[in-house]
Amino acid sequence: MNISTPTDGPSTPLASASRGIIGVGGGQGLGIEAMFAQILAVVEKSNAEVAELRAETAELRAQNATLERQIKESMNRSNASNSAISVPPSPNLQAIRSPFLQPSEHPSIYVPQPPQFASHTSSATLIARQAALNNFWAVVPAGGAGTRLWPLSRETCPKFLLDLTQTGRSLIQGTWDRLLPLTTPQRLMVVTGSVHAPAVQEQLPDLLAQNLLAEPSPKESAAAIGLAAAVLARRDPEAILGSFAADHMISGTEAFNSAVTEAVHTAKAGYLVTIGIAPSGPATGFGYICLGDKLHLEGAPNARVVEFFKEKPDAKTASSYLQSGNYRWNAGMFVVKAKVLMELLSKYEPELAEGLDRIASEWEFEGEKEDVAAERRKKVLGEVWSGLTKIAIDHAVAERAAAIGRVAVVPATFGWDDLGDFSSLSDLLPKESNEMAILGDSNYVIHHQVAGGIVVPLSQRLVACLGVDDLVIVDTPDALLVTTRARSQELKKLVAKCKESAMWKKTT
Repeated sequence: MNISTPTDGPSTPLASASRGIIGVGGGQGLGIEAMFAQILAVVEKSNAEVAELRAETAELRAQNATLERQIKESMNRSNASNSAISVPPSPNLQAIRSPFLQPSEHPSIYVPQPPQFASHTSSATLIARQAALNNFWAVVPAGGAGTRLWPLSRETCPKFLLDLTQTGRSLIQGTWDRLLPLTTPQRLMVVTGSVHAPAVQEQLPDLLAQNLLAEPSPKESAAAIGLAAAVLARRDPEAILGSFAADHMISGTEAFNSAVTEAVHTAKAGYLVTIGIAPSGPATGFGYICLGDKLHLEGAPNARVVEFFKEKPDAKTASSYLQSGNYRWNAGMFVVKAKVLMELLSKYEPELAEGLDRIASEWEFEGEKEDVAAERRKKVLGEVWSGLTKIAIDHAVAERAAAIGRVAVVPATFGWDDLGDFSSLSDLLPKESNEMAILGDSNYVIHHQVAGGIVVPLSQRLVACLGVDDLVIVDTPDALLVTTRARSQELKKLVAKCKESAMWKKTT
């Protein structure tokens, strides 16, 4: 924070240069040529700093593109012998009226490997990283209304329960796999809706019952992440939680691990930390983070102060952000001490913090049986949850705390996609250049003179496309969607309109 007085005046590079020129030689000014020479030197130094920042941004974009290409190539190899869509088996899914969801041959019991890091990481780095992560807990918010990828996903079966990458693992299982090298099954929590909890427990058999936090109703991310923080603050006053969505795709394991480790170091200094994604284009569907000064923290050389958050700018503003090189996408990843988050919630949303703390006070008692604890949790959730404020954590805490310098960002270089619509899903799936992407059995799709787009054939009938480009076709036994990639982000509006139809109940 810059503090100035009327006598001091603003402190800028040019102002500083001017004072230096006028103050030389006991108050006698330099000649005009010397004065302009010093001003030009300041300008050149500023231009050099801008050029350095732009070069760093270009390098980050190149690394991001490389990581995205690597994961696509890896997926292409793994899908060579697997063309059918698959979902890990779950008794809960079998009861849902979604006949297109077919269980795969994937083993019903998944035994995760012990925590480990990439083999090319030095032993010294591993030891330092493991020491830094001793108090680290991974929290996975797993929510969703099933509207962004409807009718493939449904309200009772959102996309995080589906294997959208045809790798034999659902998105939430992929998130579990990604986080295990940073923590253990005992320090991994999932916050999800009560209707989804049985399926989550089935897909993640190593998830402890007390670490599965089931929400009675959707309350946005502040309540979900806040509940995890309230429970953890009572378990371990020094606990640091990292929140990572269940339905995001990430490439570049070592880059991800390094970014999280830096974020943990930064969180230990009392900051609410977010991980910023290097933008690959002027996207208008994501929020942006403005980078401030470096913090120069031990163990976190790249950490910076967050100047401010910007929610989904228009195309012109997004382009200016990209050109400046001083902005990152906000992927909703937060790392913070549990007690710090509760302090911030108490400051900005006191009623929400009070309700969450009351729930946490009844969550668990040492030595009691799980069935007894489960009944008590259900009771206190029924009494308190419905009255909690429904607000996103960005609006509840992050934006407000950034205004007083309490939020930091770690710029990351790993590849990231939130799979927010069928257009992004199409980009992720392996295919030839300008070819149509197919999620499912390609034997059911015939196309001629078609460029781009995606087809999801799940009704076991032939889908034939002629001369149509960039279409999205999702064919299920009870619903058919036809739109374009360009308008696939508007799917929520269509689903809202479909809910007014008498036929809606037959598709849910």
